[in-house]
Amino acid sequence: MNKTLSGKTILLGVTGGIAAYKSATLCSRLVNLGANVRVMMTKGATQFITPLTLQTLTRHPVATDVFDERDASIVQHIDWADSADLAVIAPATANMLSKLANGLADDMISTTLLATTAPLLIAPAMNVHMWEHPAVIDNVNKLASRGATFVEPGTGQLACGYVGKGRLAEPDEIVEAIVKMLVGPKPLTGQRVLVTAGGTVERIDPVRYITNDSSGKMGFALAEAARDRGAEVTLVCGKTEAAPPNGVQIVKIDSAKEMYDAVMARLPGTNIVFKAAAVADYRPLHQEEHKIKKSAEALTLELVRNPDILQGIGDWKTNQTIKNDLFLIGFAAETTDVEKHAIDKLKRKKCDLIVANDVTASGAGFGTETNIVSVYGPQGLIEHIPQMTKRDVAERLLDIVQANRNGLEAHSAGKGTNR
Repeated sequence: MNKTLSGKTILLGVTGGIAAYKSATLCSRLVNLGANVRVMMTKGATQFITPLTLQTLTRHPVATDVFDERDASIVQHIDWADSADLAVIAPATANMLSKLANGLADDMISTTLLATTAPLLIAPAMNVHMWEHPAVIDNVNKLASRGATFVEPGTGQLACGYVGKGRLAEPDEIVEAIVKMLVGPKPLTGQRVLVTAGGTVERIDPVRYITNDSSGKMGFALAEAARDRGAEVTLVCGKTEAAPPNGVQIVKIDSAKEMYDAVMARLPGTNIVFKAAAVADYRPLHQEEHKIKKSAEALTLELVRNPDILQGIGDWKTNQTIKNDLFLIGFAAETTDVEKHAIDKLKRKKCDLIVANDVTASGAGFGTETNIVSVYGPQGLIEHIPQMTKRDVAERLLDIVQANRNGLEAHSAGKGTNR
């Protein structure tokens, strides 16, 4: 499994703002990328989120007091300062910005950062008027002139009731900045990735429709993973349960026909396609203008075939007069004979890989946070991926795609991973 931040130690300072709750998601993302995360909290931060939460996520003790020395053989804030590859403050309050800019050292965070030589990444969060105050602006400029990197706050509804600039950047944005600082160029930099996600909606009348069971979570995880590897990602999504990820181009559609048109229009110049959406195979021949009233005991709907998006991509790929490097990954949600149906689909739809799963299996399928999949190529089974989070499955799938695009064998057939 690709661990982008494996071997990297990150000091995460959490200060006393309402946005401190986002530090839990940030910790989780960094740990999943292989980072060794050491958390420092101000006393104010502990009013918003408990040290135990962050200790559980990072599997390391959380430091809240510079005088709480737990190991007599070291001075903790110096040891942590020396071990860091990167120091991150998220959220950073106006108070903490002032301390860092003026060299104060009266708590664990400010004392440790005064002693470290590691690069510093700051993600501020505060009221819009505080962010625009001349003193805060001076402190930000002073820190930037010394080499600190900022993930600027976003604009939106603030906890204080104001609407404006001051919201903490989303954890994914902060992670992207961290990876950029620690890793540099990413394996998919310069590549364009298209992902389809969610279910399509085929209207019967203004209040009824045909759809598929799909939360969009697997597609979203693929879009996030590709984004974090440097790709320019377009996400074409239909009906989903959660909000789509940040940092990708979102194309919202309803019907299978709309998804087909959106995908086909974007194929030129695209390098990788993950067709993970659950698309309705049929749609009503007629969509009623008004709500159908209940009358007879039975109602018959005449359905017609929808365009086959995966087949359309496969045909487009193979029919180009100029050679293209489009790599196509299809998905097969099955309930019986998974391998047989997957390999048949791989051949018929002209895919490079098929990702198949038994949606009746516990821990796999629609709406779950985890998945269990098998990846097939022209040579047969490439790898069985055991139950893990959909984000981890996405990371492994990208490993396999990158290896196969490079003409390598990603893993011996049938060999699983343990992450």
